[in-house]
Amino acid sequence: MKVVATNKKALYDFFILEKYEAGIALEGSEVKSIRAGRVNLKDSFVKIVKGEAFLFQAHISALETTNRHYKPDEKRPRKLLLHKKEIDKLFGKSQVGGMSIVALKLYFNKRNKAKLEIALAKGKNLHDKRETLKEKIQNREIAQTLKEFQRR
Repeated sequence: MKVVATNKKALYDFFILEKYEAGIALEGSEVKSIRAGRVNLKDSFVKIVKGEAFLFQAHISALETTNRHYKPDEKRPRKLLLHKKEIDKLFGKSQVGGMSIVALKLYFNKRNKAKLEIALAKGKNLHDKRETLKEKIQNREIAQTLKEFQRR
């Protein structure tokens, strides 16, 4: 599994409750752009419209070698490929207050298919974000002290 892009901001802003793997419908040279790492998932989210899941605000840049007559819109909504049961489950749970569906990772699986890891998430409050930062700093300090101890 080759991870191309991650959404670190989603992990900072949300509590992750459930994760799902979804295929993504791409056009033209978008696959080449993804392989080149020209993807930004920051502020991207998933919305369910008329029984279909779509990814919004994900930015996939066009390559310079792309035909100038056909360049897909870089921030267009992209259809996600999920089973109907998964879509219904996500739609039902996202209607509950404070729940969102966010994109976490974009990667290629073993069969070289582009997959998107999405998650049902609940928003964090300011004090929760501060606790997350404190834990991150503590873990970094612990790792540094262990590294120094092992050197001796």
